Amino acid sequence: MTSPDEALAHSASSADAAPGTPPGAARGAHGRGAPAGADSWRSRLYRWDMKASPYVFVAPFFVLFGAFTLVPLLYTAWYSLHNVQLSALDHQTWAGLDNYQHLLSSDFFWNALENTFTIGLISTVPQLMAAVWLAHLLNYRLRGSTVWRVVMLTPYATSVAAATLVFTLLYSWDGGMVNWVLHFFGAGPVNWRESDWGSQFAVSSIVIWRWTGYNALIYLAAMQAIPTDLYESAAIDGANRWQQFRHVTIPQLRPTILFTVVVSTIGATQLFGEPLLFGGVSGSKGGSEHQYQTLGLYMYDQGWIIGNLGKASAIAWSMFLILLLVAAVNLLLTRRLRKSQ
Repeated sequence: MTSPDEALAHSASSADAAPGTPPGAARGAHGRGAPAGADSWRSRLYRWDMKASPYVFVAPFFVLFGAFTLVPLLYTAWYSLHNVQLSALDHQTWAGLDNYQHLLSSDFFWNALENTFTIGLISTVPQLMAAVWLAHLLNYRLRGSTVWRVVMLTPYATSVAAATLVFTLLYSWDGGMVNWVLHFFGAGPVNWRESDWGSQFAVSSIVIWRWTGYNALIYLAAMQAIPTDLYESAAIDGANRWQQFRHVTIPQLRPTILFTVVVSTIGATQLFGEPLLFGGVSGSKGGSEHQYQTLGLYMYDQGWIIGNLGKASAIAWSMFLILLLVAAVNLLLTRRLRKSQ
């Protein structure tokens, strides 16, 4: 039998427990409860973890970015204000803006800038037009579409050295397939390495071959994100495939096209491997008469062939300022595009 006092105590302890909790569990929780100081320490540790964990996760990127991008960039800016020779790195003399003034008065710099712009224009416009066309073809249901996508991405996965070597053989003066085709149609051979437009066209063709498939897949992903309702509405209105492409696909691709134009412009500004390997012995000079010497080749020639690191650093910062200008133009166009939509 249970006394009235014991029954009253048992009912009070059961009332203290949470709804649905066995009475014994409530007594066990009170008996094994942690001290108030331990609970406050755990809550502080939890708050610190919630605040600090995101910074810990992103810290490796900023550490690597600072060590391998920001510090070299600032050090290059410091070098551009000094006379520094590759053979005597410890002997630096202050030059101020003399390296930049020499660049502005150098015919080689303006020639490299013009070649960079010309090769970039020749390689970017046909490349993006072909990429849009290929993406439009792959957007329809084709047999083996996955295989075709892999085939288009293969040139991008090919190394620059291998691709340039193959194209050098194709554009060879004697025995090259391109000159053989020209001879077959009755045209004379072209010295692709020595001619101005011929060498620039040859270098641009390497860039076009390597990057067309990559941009085509970007356009394909953007096309597949276009709502099918737009095409159905256009078809109901009597629009054929060409009209649908002009009035539906292209307007919807404007942000993607702008992105690829900016990325291709940045790549053209930094063009280096293709003209260097295409020129062979005179690759760093951009040909015997600098006919395809880009800004990247000019910087390499000044820094590692001649050994003038101060001038090479000034060229690098000039390229960086050009890229900042391209980014600013991209920002303005993006804002206007958003307002128009």
